[in-house]
Amino acid sequence: MSAPAVDWELAARLAPRLVRPGPVAVWSDRVQLVDSLRCAARTALPHAARVTGLEQPEAPQTLVVDRAGWARANVRALGGVIGDQGRGAGTGAAMELAAGLGLLSGSVLGQVEPWGAGRPRLLLVAPNVLATERSLSVPAEDFRLWVALHEQTHVLQFAAASWLAGHLAERVAALWADQPRPTPGAVLAGARQAARSGDWTPLDLLDERQRAEVDRIGAVMALLEGHADVAMDAVGPSVIPSVRQLRRRFGRRRAAAARATGLRRVLRAVLGVDVKLAQYTDGATFVRAVRRRVGRDGLNAVWSAPELMPGPAELADPASWVRRVHG
Repeated sequence: MSAPAVDWELAARLAPRLVRPGPVAVWSDRVQLVDSLRCAARTALPHAARVTGLEQPEAPQTLVVDRAGWARANVRALGGVIGDQGRGAGTGAAMELAAGLGLLSGSVLGQVEPWGAGRPRLLLVAPNVLATERSLSVPAEDFRLWVALHEQTHVLQFAAASWLAGHLAERVAALWADQPRPTPGAVLAGARQAARSGDWTPLDLLDERQRAEVDRIGAVMALLEGHADVAMDAVGPSVIPSVRQLRRRFGRRRAAAARATGLRRVLRAVLGVDVKLAQYTDGATFVRAVRRRVGRDGLNAVWSAPELMPGPAELADPASWVRRVHG
């Protein structure tokens, strides 16, 4: 059975309605937050280029959005990658997609959209940045620049590897096209197992070939996220005075999220959030190990061609990637 068609127009209407309210802030603070995030995005790009050694491209279009805007943008981006199925098709799939994006909308700080004509788009989710910096009790301007550095590193990655966006789009579209639609009973059973033991993920609903494809996509995503995590710290305290404090507190926040129980554990399992967090750690470990062996420029060979991306086994064994690529 192939994956269900999606009514993208319906999903775009529903997803913004399912987001949770953001943190309370007076109007003047909201205006200052938006201006500050735009400034951080401008400031971050040259710093990210300096620490990564990647050529600085034209600045992306920067949009500071709320949670509803992020959800709406992601429906449109997914529709562009997977394919437009037309009005009236796949109502159930549209509702499922909207519900998932609604749940995720409260946790995403920023995102780069590399697809489409022209410059990539950088989305910074203002209410989530505000909520996170408040919960961490960190300097607001430092945190906003730190987040922008991570996202602008993604801009550099896609600029250095002009083939990368198309490569990922093809892989995701192929996976979606071949993926059987799990029954509600299967998802519910998996969620119950996640609540009991925490050892279930949506990958358990896929067959062997699909899991292998997800592993290949995951290795690429781990590289992208880990590389950006390393870059956002590499600017040092001369650019972000509290950078070490930010990493410590943000790291504790990630660790606490990974220990979630009850309903939070169920939602994290169903949405695959723990897989995403593992990508940051695994990717950063790979990047640091490769840079120790062959330096920053040696690592940057990875952006040259699809076949130079690490596979799942190489991600866990950086030395094997170095041997294959650099001899």
